[in-house]
Amino acid sequence: MTGPLAVFTDLDDLDPAPGVALLTEAGFEVRIADSTDPEVIARAASDAVALLVGYARIDGALLGRLPHLRILATLSAGYDMVDADAARARGLWVCNLPDAATEEVAVHALASALSLVRELPQADAVVRRGGWTTDLPRLPRRAGELTLGLVGMGRIAAKLAELAVPIFGRVAAHDPLCGPRHWPTAVERTDLETLLERSDVLSLHAPLNDATRHLIGRAQLERMPVGGFLVNVARGGLVDHSALLEALDSGRLAGAALDVLPVEPPAEDDPLRTHPRLLLSPHSAFLSDASRRAYVERPAENVIAWHRTGRPLTPVVTPTAEGATL
Repeated sequence: MTGPLAVFTDLDDLDPAPGVALLTEAGFEVRIADSTDPEVIARAASDAVALLVGYARIDGALLGRLPHLRILATLSAGYDMVDADAARARGLWVCNLPDAATEEVAVHALASALSLVRELPQADAVVRRGGWTTDLPRLPRRAGELTLGLVGMGRIAAKLAELAVPIFGRVAAHDPLCGPRHWPTAVERTDLETLLERSDVLSLHAPLNDATRHLIGRAQLERMPVGGFLVNVARGGLVDHSALLEALDSGRLAGAALDVLPVEPPAEDDPLRTHPRLLLSPHSAFLSDASRRAYVERPAENVIAWHRTGRPLTPVVTPTAEGATL
């Protein structure tokens, strides 16, 4: 007799073996769909009780084709790929991965910010062209005289603040959902409009939902100091990229660093790929040797905890009628 079925939808560049081993040891049958295609997922997971989700979009229509499903575990801190309302209405658990790569993403954001401030991409290009110091397009700015602004104060932003406080002249943030008990004492709390006006470097750390989509658009970019920088290691949909390109072209922004894009990977003719004031990375802020393993083990541990106790370790959506263990 086989155990309950758990299915990995898509894994991108992750190795599922550590997660598969944990689930198998816990009595699960494991299947790898290796696709974001809803048709492929529906066929692979028709009998599944657990879905371990990478980037695949899990909407109400797909959930309706998975009658045995009881839990969805994302392989990321974000869970916007899952229709949370549809999952809740169907009595499903949804759990995320809140802290597998907190240090990695915070360090990536800081490295991106400092690369922009110190003009490292431009300096690299000058040397490769055969130039030297006098050929730099502009002088770097002193980080100790700049304000780093954080949109959001979750785990990653708090870690970034801890790293950045000794480097930047001031660190400020906006997050209406973060209570005083979790607010770092060295970080100034402010409203979004004030944060935009004061931030020489603005780093985004908010979830993507209907309220935050295009949170940073033309009006917000125009509030920022001329010559400022934008860093986004959160979700591509937080930024209106047409407005961002306008701000870069006009000089309103001196540069931006993007680890996340509206379409990943970008199309060959996407102007984001070739803009000289953009520092790009391939949605890799979360990656390290340690986090790569955690990204498949922790979701598996969520599913196993639910199977054994009726509740996953890190739920973000609790079903209206809590499911029982199998």
